[in-house]
Amino acid sequence: MKIRSAEFLISNTDHRKCPEAKFPEYAFIGRSNVGKSSLINMLCERKKLAKTSTTPGKTQLINHFLINEHIYLVDLPGYGFAKVSKKEREKWEKMIHTYLNQRPNLLYTFVLLDSRLPAQKIDLEFMAKLGKKGLPFVMLFTKIDKLSSSTLNKNLADYKKTMLKEWAELPPIITTSSESKIGKEDVWNLIEQTNRDYSISLH
Repeated sequence: MKIRSAEFLISNTDHRKCPEAKFPEYAFIGRSNVGKSSLINMLCERKKLAKTSTTPGKTQLINHFLINEHIYLVDLPGYGFAKVSKKEREKWEKMIHTYLNQRPNLLYTFVLLDSRLPAQKIDLEFMAKLGKKGLPFVMLFTKIDKLSSSTLNKNLADYKKTMLKEWAELPPIITTSSESKIGKEDVWNLIEQTNRDYSISLH
């Protein structure tokens, strides 16, 4: 997909203050420092659209971006590892889950997973919550340029095996690298196909 425009719209902590739900919406979430903001910047061909940081837990708000004036991308706070109090973390979790459950135009949540690591309990638990609520999501593996293709294939196979212990079938899986732009077309192709299906369902 050609990116003609990409603009930051609004940050907030309340799903009721999100932009009007008139366009299809796609959210990005993952553990702190999994490369979320870098991925959004790569997808949108903008270096500083989403704020990147080496400090885990930098994103603390629901951040909306409008792409090509007809798609919302949403940068959500990361979960785990952020150096915040338990009370603050619980507040974030409530904000995230309320948004995910209440946003009517949210079509997919991209759950970002570090391709260099084995399946993490916190990621598995988060995806299980989405599954129980019937919320569609994509397993999006990041940083694949940081390991060999044989190690990547082994890690993905192990991850799928772990998932299939609990899941009857796997959600879509996309592998990406923000640095080498691998996976960019796959993400946009999935979004465009989902948009087409969504617009058919409205008519």
